[in-house]
Amino acid sequence: MKLTSFRTSILVAAMLSALAPGIASAGLFDDDEARKAILDLRAKLDAVNVRIDKTNDAKVDKSTALDLANENEQLRSEIAKLRGQIEVLANDIANTQRRQQDFYVDLDNRMRKLEPKRMTVDGKDAVVEVNEQRAFDNAMVLFKDGDYKNAAPAFSSFMTAYPQSAYMGSAQYWLGNSYYAQRDCKGTITAMQQLVKTYPDHPKAPDAMLNIAGCYTELKEKAASKKTLETLISQYPGTEAAQAAKNRLSSLK
Repeated sequence: MKLTSFRTSILVAAMLSALAPGIASAGLFDDDEARKAILDLRAKLDAVNVRIDKTNDAKVDKSTALDLANENEQLRSEIAKLRGQIEVLANDIANTQRRQQDFYVDLDNRMRKLEPKRMTVDGKDAVVEVNEQRAFDNAMVLFKDGDYKNAAPAFSSFMTAYPQSAYMGSAQYWLGNSYYAQRDCKGTITAMQQLVKTYPDHPKAPDAMLNIAGCYTELKEKAASKKTLETLISQYPGTEAAQAAKNRLSSLK
């Protein structure tokens, strides 16, 4: 009877010893499953302790007492190891949960950066995609850096890729300015006229007309320049561009 009880205790301990490392090395798992595994281990350990106590309380003869005590000590050592494994497992679970939380926070932040943004563009509310904003900004950087040769195709590419963009009017204007900076008056006139025709309410439309008039002057087309300035004054009265147009008209007479 004593031998059967003791063997059962050893069997349970060995089973727990084999079970715990498997759980610890399982990787990511559900919190409820992890807690259940820990509780199960602890329940089995408690059962082993009960068996040990019952064995110690049982009457044994002197010839087997020493051997039984040694075996009990070994079994208790195994139990101590299992308890240590439980602590490691619990710590691994806590670390895993923290890593998962950090991962989800980082993922959420990354996803938010990819979401379209609601903003005000040229005085109007608009929704702008991340790549759309990046493409327009890259073209503007080229223009501000004085790389007008590459800025012009960058603005053209932007307008082709995002024909419904809230930046279309601005892209058209800066395309014209990229041509103007290269002294390409024909290209400037074409781009600026497209802006005025398609986006007559754009805040840069008056300036676009002023640039058109300036290009006509450089091309020695005085009549076209004068007509453009007069149209500018008529369509956009009260603007700085209109005041500048009045001054230029005076010099054309």
